[in-house]
Amino acid sequence: MSKIQTTRSPIDDAIYVERELATQAEVQRALTLANSAQIRWRQSSLAQRAVICHAMVDILLSKADEIAEQLCWMMGRPIRYGQGEVSGMAERARFMITEAQNALADIKLTKKPGFIRYIKREPLGVVFIIAPWNYPYLTAINSIVPAIMAGNSVLLKHSAQTPLCGEQFANAFTQAGLPEGIFQNLFLSHDETENLIRQPLIKYVAFTGSVAGGEMVERAASGRFIGVGLELGGKDAAYVRADADIAEAVASCLDGAFFNSGQSCCAIERIYVHSEVYDDFVEQLVALVQDYKLGRPDELATTLGPLVNAANADFVRQQITEALAAGAKTHLASHHFPLDKPGSAYLAPQVLTNVDHSMSLMTEESFGPVVGIMKVSDDQQAVSLINDSMFGLTSTVFTRNIKQGIALGEQLATGTFFINRCDYLDPALPWTGVKNSGRGCTLSSLGYQALSRAKSFHIKMTNSE
Repeated sequence: MSKIQTTRSPIDDAIYVERELATQAEVQRALTLANSAQIRWRQSSLAQRAVICHAMVDILLSKADEIAEQLCWMMGRPIRYGQGEVSGMAERARFMITEAQNALADIKLTKKPGFIRYIKREPLGVVFIIAPWNYPYLTAINSIVPAIMAGNSVLLKHSAQTPLCGEQFANAFTQAGLPEGIFQNLFLSHDETENLIRQPLIKYVAFTGSVAGGEMVERAASGRFIGVGLELGGKDAAYVRADADIAEAVASCLDGAFFNSGQSCCAIERIYVHSEVYDDFVEQLVALVQDYKLGRPDELATTLGPLVNAANADFVRQQITEALAAGAKTHLASHHFPLDKPGSAYLAPQVLTNVDHSMSLMTEESFGPVVGIMKVSDDQQAVSLINDSMFGLTSTVFTRNIKQGIALGEQLATGTFFINRCDYLDPALPWTGVKNSGRGCTLSSLGYQALSRAKSFHIKMTNSE
């Protein structure tokens, strides 16, 4: 009997999508097809691959309205913001398609008499991509396009919360003319996902998700000597120096903390503010947060939708409750957001002060619309607190002194450092983390290195040549 994967909408908790999970036999057929198709695909030119990938992007862009509605119902993002994910996906995809020419070019060495020497980048084979629900197109595209442009085939397992995203990718690639087997979308159980990682034909695994999920991937791939890219959690921090433009810092931190209901690995979840500007910063931030409208995401007026499910919302509620019991102070009254009730996916945004690192709110990933703000006396205290974390994805400093800001950034243990902005991925820069935020990188020319292997050509010339 087939097993059914069920997706409930956070809007009303009703079933929105149901799909049959792939059987072991179906998974094996997909893997065999991916392997045989890749052997032919690797012979294609970069120009041929680029035409198909650009066409795939065009097709997804033409369906932006449809995709926005699906995102709204699958993961609760307000309908007014849904098309932004599609345009952001297109930006990243276009850059990585173009960047392939540079990233995969032969590396020419200095001349050595009697020899020809160069380095080529070759595809790995079958790449298995496991994508998350919170930014289901933006995160998936980071690996899908460079994997295919590098000459690999791809098996995609998308989150059970956003299954239609995988189908959209598959349909777009088919319409774009991608040969059969180069991209396949699979609906997999956790057990089948783990089993697929262990299969000898899988040559690389790209995973975006929780730390626990990353640990599973590493265990399953252990002893296989394959590459594993892990984009995991975050507890990203902002530091507002005394010389910062406070209005600019407030606006940026607000968006970084609460967009997508805070459901981003690089969301701002903790803010450290210099004592000289602390009161002003808190007052301005709280005033702006009160302008959010928490509501059904399918209503155009809504600016803050529900979390992906009630369990995640209750986890954040528990963090807030524990922080308050330990002496924290809230700044937003519940009557501003009447939909927020225990056991509901609808969670009001919250700003807390009088917090410290003894509270889970300041140390464990929240993944919701809540932020804690601490007062600091100087730069070094801020650096110490930002680095006091098991995570290291991004950090940001707001300052008018760019030179000093860069000096602080060099002391921070994160994969990306911002000045005067946050929560943004530039496709020309590698996206990477340290500590429990993962390993490996996507995007930029460096993102191609994990999805291809170096092959050295060392040729000794004969006397007749």
